[in-house]
Amino acid sequence: MARVNRSELTKLEIIRYATKKMLETGYTNTQVRAIAKELNISPGNLTFHYRTKEDMLAELVELLCDFQWKMMEEAKEGYSSTMAVCLELAAMASICEEDEVARDFYLSAYTSPKCLAIIRKNDTARAKGVFKEYCLDWTDENFEEAEILAAGIEYSTLNTSGVTVALETRIAGAMNNILNIFNVPEEIRKMNIDRVLSKDFRKLGRRVLNEFKQYVEDTNEQALMELLKG
Repeated sequence: MARVNRSELTKLEIIRYATKKMLETGYTNTQVRAIAKELNISPGNLTFHYRTKEDMLAELVELLCDFQWKMMEEAKEGYSSTMAVCLELAAMASICEEDEVARDFYLSAYTSPKCLAIIRKNDTARAKGVFKEYCLDWTDENFEEAEILAAGIEYSTLNTSGVTVALETRIAGAMNNILNIFNVPEEIRKMNIDRVLSKDFRKLGRRVLNEFKQYVEDTNEQALMELLKG
């Protein structure tokens, strides 16, 4: 039988428990000392593997970026990836309006410098493929600058604190502004916005959240099985 690397096992146990807590109770309510106590390890041992709670959140955000985009590409139902971009924002916004714990997770990701860098990097790479026909003379720097603006719009849309404007109105305005940043023509912006608003994006948001929780659990379980196999 292969010898298990105890350090790697401890690291995996930490991230399995931490990600589960973040998705169940929110990032803000997940405490490093509580994780260490639950796993019966010292806080020093935990911070050896993950220096800060933000480092654990970053692993979760990495998983979310890939998972969420794959779901949106499937949900676009034959339309272009511009539709997937709009669906993703609508799904995230509805999740944050309906689920306080999920809202805390998303907003924590957008206000964490490390996690925001991950989001921008993923979204920049995606934008180069989705919007290249509208941005023919753009450089990598142009796309990076555009994503800084887009991320700010996304954060404002997800942050429902004190907001009285209807969700559909906020989503439509945000989608229009983001697509405009990437030079998408007005008629195409309107077509995609109308299509998204005609869909049950709230149902899509609930599905994204539920399936992501399962995806994280399955991913961690698979990593554990591979580690135990040696």
